[in-house]
Amino acid sequence: MKRPFLFRSSSLMVLCALVVLQSCKHEPLAIEDIVDDGSGGGSGGQDPDPVDTCDQNTAYFAQEVLPIFIQSCTMSGCHNAPTDANDEIDLTSYNAIVASDVISGDLWEALTENDNEDMMPPDSMNQLSAEQLATINAWLQQGAQNNSCESGCDTSAVTYSGTIFPLIQQRCLNCHSGSNPQGELNFGSWAVLNSVATDGRLAGAIQHQVNFASMPPSGPMLSQCRIDQVSAWIQDGAPNN
Repeated sequence: MKRPFLFRSSSLMVLCALVVLQSCKHEPLAIEDIVDDGSGGGSGGQDPDPVDTCDQNTAYFAQEVLPIFIQSCTMSGCHNAPTDANDEIDLTSYNAIVASDVISGDLWEALTENDNEDMMPPDSMNQLSAEQLATINAWLQQGAQNNSCESGCDTSAVTYSGTIFPLIQQRCLNCHSGSNPQGELNFGSWAVLNSVATDGRLAGAIQHQVNFASMPPSGPMLSQCRIDQVSAWIQDGAPNN
């Protein structure tokens, strides 16, 4: 490969990096000193609403399985984080579950155990329903994939793990993550996102309301379906479900 081409490629990479950095330079999610002119920020109009891609015969990890684990297995002192994971088993994400090496058989054995000392969740907690167990079993039988689907605009069963966080990963973490997140807001943490959800900043930002910094600051605005889903989650108390 010729040296001039390498020079041009390197220059292009630097230019692309500068463009990405510029896209993250926006005001934090706070009321602006200057009133918004109503232009709405961002560019490219609005994201299209999601198309239904779900197969009723498939168990989807993101929408069906992970919410069960988050709700029933990841409380403090249980299987909630590498530093606080009971038996070093972390069920907070697909990668953590794979790293915990429980998919091969230990997971299902624990969930169907009859011994009060070994059963999961423990006997002192609410047990999984037959429907929840069937969902997990189907997911395991289908290969325990890290799969996801779009179910159209469903606002009746919005969860943080299955609906909100995947959206945050796609549209927000480029700027709001790492050691120096934009606006000092790291949306990799549910607690941080919950704080801007409960005080009104998140809704104002994604709806491009006057006096709020528009989010996302570049690219298309969230679709109306996504805005409705986030709004439904906020109205439910922005839970870690």
